[in-house]
Amino acid sequence: MAERPLSNRDVARLFREIADLLDIKGENRYRILAYRRAAEAIEYLKQELYHIWQEGRLGEMPHIGDAIAGKIDELFRTGRIDDLERLEAEYPRQLAELMSVPELGPRRVRTLYEQLGITTLEALAEAARAGKLRRLTGFGPKMEANILRAIEERLCERGRVLLSQAWEEAQALLRPCARPRTTSSSYGLR
Repeated sequence: MAERPLSNRDVARLFREIADLLDIKGENRYRILAYRRAAEAIEYLKQELYHIWQEGRLGEMPHIGDAIAGKIDELFRTGRIDDLERLEAEYPRQLAELMSVPELGPRRVRTLYEQLGITTLEALAEAARAGKLRRLTGFGPKMEANILRAIEERLCERGRVLLSQAWEEAQALLRPCARPRTTSSSYGLR
């Protein structure tokens, strides 16, 4: 059993991650939908899922079939889900964050990962700036620009900026300091 039972929100997040990674992998749509529905049902439960599991009532819950009930049982008994770990071995968890960028669905995220090794928003922005996205099938200059704009907006919302953007801003702030200083001799004083 896990040391401290996970909250409903934590379990729902894990099932959403499974759904996202299955989606990126290109798995069966119905299986993906089952995980998404289960995540939603779990997140909005009035009672803690852990207590329902302890009471053996998982089968009574809507949108929780035998397979997902088995995953919940495994999670509460061991603190992990083997299927999620296997998926993460193929596709890093942070790929799911890329799907939140407009114009990027699971197929495009898989393409970015498999062809360019992109796993983060920062790496995606770097590739877009370097013009690497437009060379991929299904991407073009307009999409590349839209993706870059969306990423920069998102990073600003998070209070983060890309290193390249921070560097440019720092350089602009330092320019006045880099001007040669006038000495007293230039004013005729000795």
